[in-house]
Amino acid sequence: MNGPLLQVDELSVCFPARGAAGESRLLHAVDHVSFTLEAGQTLGIVGESGCGKSTLARAILRLAPVSSGTLRFDGRDYTHEDQKSLRPLRRAMRIVFQDPLASLNPRFSVAEAVREPLDIFEPGRPRAERNHDVAAMLERVGLGSGFRDRYPHELSGGQNQRVSIARALIGGPRLVICDESVSALDVSIQAQILNLLVDIQRDSGIALLFISHDLSVVRHISRDLLVLYLGRTMEYGPSEQVFRAPRHPYTRALFDAVPTLDPHRERERSRLAAVPAGEMPSPLAPPSGCVYRTRCTGSTELCAIKRPTLLTPEKGRQIACHHSL
Repeated sequence: MNGPLLQVDELSVCFPARGAAGESRLLHAVDHVSFTLEAGQTLGIVGESGCGKSTLARAILRLAPVSSGTLRFDGRDYTHEDQKSLRPLRRAMRIVFQDPLASLNPRFSVAEAVREPLDIFEPGRPRAERNHDVAAMLERVGLGSGFRDRYPHELSGGQNQRVSIARALIGGPRLVICDESVSALDVSIQAQILNLLVDIQRDSGIALLFISHDLSVVRHISRDLLVLYLGRTMEYGPSEQVFRAPRHPYTRALFDAVPTLDPHRERERSRLAAVPAGEMPSPLAPPSGCVYRTRCTGSTELCAIKRPTLLTPEKGRQIACHHSL
């Protein structure tokens, strides 16, 4: 199949909620987000906590309700398919969560946890063959035969995350979503896990959707970058272009907030107060026009009146800002 492996068009996810006065409202967790992801490539998704990153991931997996928009996998529209029809896609799309201990069954040994997807999707295969695949996958993620009969509480955080990755990769998926999958790990363990993912992607050609608040991690692993704020796309494009010359004020603020070892740059950043002022507004009552305007030092009257459309200043690049050009 030619074209992108995953295509997300104008995707919105809304939840019914109550306002401060008890009135019924809609919480727009994801608001008309679009992007494409090709086989063998990685898309990084960044933004502050509460910006809709995880909800977007769950909607792609059809674990969160899709309010509007279209989801296509390898050209197939699966936006409104029932759970039975989604079963083949469940095998092709997997997720690695932030907390492996919360996502692994404490009663399952390492081998049982990794074998479970094969037991579900390939129940007719001889058990010996499935066990052989499990052993090979555990070796692939750096866990030898000595780990097969151990349980999650007996492993370190990095070892448990390797088990989660093995579980996600067993059976040959085509897309793996990593939802803050290295944020709870030490820096040295993060590097090991990232290198493991890059090696497996190079060998198998899987696509990765990598969600993180750590911009250095995202830059290391991603080809493209999607910046979210209050469920909306602020900036989208090739990672190196976005990192080299961020165009949206929110993207620049995120990049400027990354710690640096240069004391002169740290003093300059403190003087300029690059980090967005105040707290992110409630998604139950987002600002009119541009949702970022209440924290943007360059906002104008136009920003309060009109919602910015996604502009395309160069090929493959999109920015939602009235003044980005």
